[in-house]
Amino acid sequence: MAFWQYREELSLANKLRRSYYELLRDDLDQFLIQYALIDSYHNFISHQIPYPFAEKRELKPRARIPDQEYDLHHSFLIIFAEDSIPSEHKKYIRFFDENRTTKVNLMKSEIVSLMGLRDRQARYLESVHFRNFIRGLLPVDYAIMIQRDPAGKSRNRYYLSHYHVRIDWPISDAAEDLARSLRYISKELYEKGEKTAEDLQRKLFEYYNQPFMSGGRRTAAIVAAQYMRRMRGITTVYVSSSASRALIRICERGVAKLALMKFLKTDLEQIAAANGLSPHKVKKYYVVAREGKERICTVQATYSLTSQARPPEDGKLRDLKSDLNWLTVGEQHILPKPGVWNYPPLPVNVIYT
Repeated sequence: MAFWQYREELSLANKLRRSYYELLRDDLDQFLIQYALIDSYHNFISHQIPYPFAEKRELKPRARIPDQEYDLHHSFLIIFAEDSIPSEHKKYIRFFDENRTTKVNLMKSEIVSLMGLRDRQARYLESVHFRNFIRGLLPVDYAIMIQRDPAGKSRNRYYLSHYHVRIDWPISDAAEDLARSLRYISKELYEKGEKTAEDLQRKLFEYYNQPFMSGGRRTAAIVAAQYMRRMRGITTVYVSSSASRALIRICERGVAKLALMKFLKTDLEQIAAANGLSPHKVKKYYVVAREGKERICTVQATYSLTSQARPPEDGKLRDLKSDLNWLTVGEQHILPKPGVWNYPPLPVNVIYT
């Protein structure tokens, strides 16, 4: 059973809200691919430093990510909720009047442009100035929050409501919540002993395709994703990591990891032929940069849960087998450049070649 409702289960009003949310999310995806990956690449190039491309092995489940962090790579954490987040959740998702995106708060922080201060509508996703507004807030420590405006009862409007949002739910509570839903425990994390409790905390990270005890933003992202399951509607968590050099998206469909990768011209010609495209169109609509004989494209890997990471069909309590994988690679695609309208992602197999 899903922790979120399918469209078929929604009222007509909430179906419309879901459609609007997904349209805005598609647009936000495009902006974040540009900002997190392509703009980061150009940061390195402008400083005459080789870009640290993610290796194929880093896209595998249970992959180890190098510890090195790269200051030139954009890092951020975004929580994007389909509905308004009730105030009773402030204990663990720290959003208060002091970190709302009001003119007074933003003037104190001195972190956004004058445009964002002058235009009160800039914080709404449909505003023409929204991208400039969010670009000013993305480098801020902790998370930024986008949610439905509770005041807009007559229509669904989404706005960047808070910045400096801390995720203060303990990792042990997140692991307990997940393990209970998957029926590895009945009540509390330590009921089967300390070893199982530690393994379940490790499995929380594997469930969201992160190395155990990842850097601060990635850990906060998976804890937030697990916590937000108790909200009405669906939630998307985006995290860009300077260590993984990737954009990670966690939503109701699961986990996806996006990274820049190099391809030989001959490889792209084969991919073009397999998809009925000319090499010229692949170059024009999919290649974001080139280095010598190599072309650079955005690769997206999506991950599927194994039976070990799904609730058992009989609903009975079960034992944890920590050596069994919880994730497999689902699909791999080369994405079109941000803003390309008529060309879809192209299926590829890069991780296991």
